[in-house]
Amino acid sequence: LLEDVNNEDLRQMAGKSLSNRYLDSIGFKNFSGFMEKKIELMFVDSIGPVLDDLTELKRKHDKELEALKQEIIDTDPARLLTTTRDCGMSFASALVDVMEGVLDSKPCMTFEEELKAFHQHHLANTGFTKLPSEDFSGLADYLDYLRDEARLPAYEVELNGGSAFRRMMHEVEIFLRFSEIGVDTRKRDVIQARGVSMGSLTWRDVVVKLLGNEAHFPLQQRVQYVGERIRWFFEQQKEVVVNFMLNLESLPSTRYKSLYPRHGRVIHDNAITRTLLFETYDAACRRQLQQFTELFESMLTSTFSNPWVFLKGATTGKDFEDDVPDVDTELMKSDPYAFTKKRIPEEIRSRSGTEQQLAKWLNEIPTEDTEIDDAVDKVQMLVLRTYSFIRSQVCDQVELFAESFFKLPMLRRLEAAMAQIELSPQDAANYEARRAQLEQEKGMKMSHAAEINDCMGKIQNFKLKCEARGLRR
Repeated sequence: LLEDVNNEDLRQMAGKSLSNRYLDSIGFKNFSGFMEKKIELMFVDSIGPVLDDLTELKRKHDKELEALKQEIIDTDPARLLTTTRDCGMSFASALVDVMEGVLDSKPCMTFEEELKAFHQHHLANTGFTKLPSEDFSGLADYLDYLRDEARLPAYEVELNGGSAFRRMMHEVEIFLRFSEIGVDTRKRDVIQARGVSMGSLTWRDVVVKLLGNEAHFPLQQRVQYVGERIRWFFEQQKEVVVNFMLNLESLPSTRYKSLYPRHGRVIHDNAITRTLLFETYDAACRRQLQQFTELFESMLTSTFSNPWVFLKGATTGKDFEDDVPDVDTELMKSDPYAFTKKRIPEEIRSRSGTEQQLAKWLNEIPTEDTEIDDAVDKVQMLVLRTYSFIRSQVCDQVELFAESFFKLPMLRRLEAAMAQIELSPQDAANYEARRAQLEQEKGMKMSHAAEINDCMGKIQNFKLKCEARGLRR
């Protein structure tokens, strides 16, 4: 029927004296041939993009398959423990790089997000003070103060690693400076502190007793906050370190260790390895927090047991001595060398004069019982001035303490802790189950890769046939 209709169309158009060159476009048979050739041409034109997509898919599958094969090798029972320890040591080494500062590392947080997350994490923990002073109504009030009045550096910048650590140290220094003696020195406390002994009991001893009783605890509470902040900060760097190791895969060449991407992939894909490493890391953070707190408290104990030695070790300033000259800031900017030469004798004189100023104040305190009210006022003044100076010195050196008692020991000892990881029987069983799962995934990946290769082969053969027939434009 189609053949008859096609012939009838050609006969009709020929009867109307249509030119022979147009007859090739008349009839169903000519139309069908034209459409077959047109569709074939369109398909040939689309072969290039399809092959490109298949090539990219093949590259992705090959990469995933290679990663699976490597993980199967790494989870071999004969080298399981070695692989876990190697990944842990690379993680510890990468933490040092992150703390030195790396670009394009995630996740990052603004300071407001960081402090809110810290408070949320310790919501049920009442073992330390979370706000620096009772004058703040809550966390939002404290954040407003840090942003608007204290002008905390990089407050709204998303940071991680060493730059976020430096920003945190600014905040904990501000937090410590709010420490103050909670109550005024009472007459009863002064009288009670000045008892009798086998030797002579002076007002110097009374001041030491009052400082140890009333001033030591406020600073001690805030030291716990500092330690918890540093510990929480390091715990948040786990994902940052893993992402940093993974991101090195896309870089052609770097100054970092070549094993970072491979070990980062094992940590990321293997939940068992990640759990082991993170548990070891968190244990190291807890251990370092305990050591930091003990060392800091030992320093405070020694300071308050004999604050006069502490006062001799540094310039006390106008809060303690009235005749300290003002700092010549203009000379310091214009000629630092001349400023230093001028400042050294002043520093020596100031430090040597501390004992004299202290003796003067102590001698001014009356010893007669009838003048106890005046003695209380003078003792309270001396306690407040001494505590103010100790607090300032501690705040000025808190970054040094954090570096010496927490950060440096943490970075130096973490690699050794990772090298001592041990696998429990349960961990070994979990690894065996993981290995079986990897074998299944490997089989599926190889099957998918074979299908992709077969599809690419067929399309390439079709393309060659079309080119041989001259169908290319």
